[in-house]
Amino acid sequence: MTTAPPALLIAGHGTRDDAGAEAFRDFVRELGRRHPELPVAGGFIELSPPPLGEAVAELVERGVRRFAAVPLMLVSAGHAKGDIPAALAREKERHPGLSYSYGRPLGPHPGLLSVLERRLDEALGGRARTPADRADVTVLLVGRGSTDPDANAEVHKAARLLWEGRGYAGVETAFVSLAAPDVPSGLDRCVRLGARRIVVLPYFLFTGVLPDRVRLQTEGWSAAHPEVEVLSADVIGPEPELLDLVMERYEEAVKGDLRMNCDSCVYRVALPGFEEKVGLPQQPHYHPDDDGHHHGHHHGGHAHSHAH
Repeated sequence: MTTAPPALLIAGHGTRDDAGAEAFRDFVRELGRRHPELPVAGGFIELSPPPLGEAVAELVERGVRRFAAVPLMLVSAGHAKGDIPAALAREKERHPGLSYSYGRPLGPHPGLLSVLERRLDEALGGRARTPADRADVTVLLVGRGSTDPDANAEVHKAARLLWEGRGYAGVETAFVSLAAPDVPSGLDRCVRLGARRIVVLPYFLFTGVLPDRVRLQTEGWSAAHPEVEVLSADVIGPEPELLDLVMERYEEAVKGDLRMNCDSCVYRVALPGFEEKVGLPQQPHYHPDDDGHHHGHHHGGHAHSHAH
């Protein structure tokens, strides 16, 4: 008898914005439609219905005893590191015999970077599709912001990966809450660095209160600086890349393959401008103190044999 695969539980942050909450619920329904072989449910940590506990109860009512939980979050901050694991532990106590595995947050991932690039092209009206066209475009990537430095650093990593190989003049970083620089300060920094054409790119999955705040702050700053062209890009949204990525995180969690983040490894993934590095065998560095034993850092065919 074939054992049924674990169910998929999507854990969201929650928002006071009804459209943003409904976008999450639509996303969960679409995942269920795409994967009829899996029970799929989703819930929020705070602010929006349904709560995560209700989503777990729904799965249990459908006969689920095992599930994999994927946080629908771009960075690993307090919710992904603490709130969701605590909520899942509580649900395990509520439902004896239930077991689960926990996946990792979504970003930065090449699929999401492709969507961000698309959002930038849309904001520019298709006028900057090549690196040469982008030489005068500065991007301000705006994250949620956190009291967790690690989470804020992840936004900087996404900004750097978005800049590499795509030809933009620069990709700067700002935050809409809890962390500096804020959006106006980020725009000021872009100008000090010589920017005359800026696209503000929200690093958010769906619409909501905070992405709306990013747009309003951008418009306010732009009105006070008419000499600078400032454009606003859209959020990531329920794109096919996002749907595929959630399933990738699900598969990792099911298999226990929670390795170090190799999503953006240049030897594993074709990143813009570095495509020729994919699969290259790696040679160890010669070290003058080496005793002759070879402990090489070898990617051969990129099996990716780091000690994850």
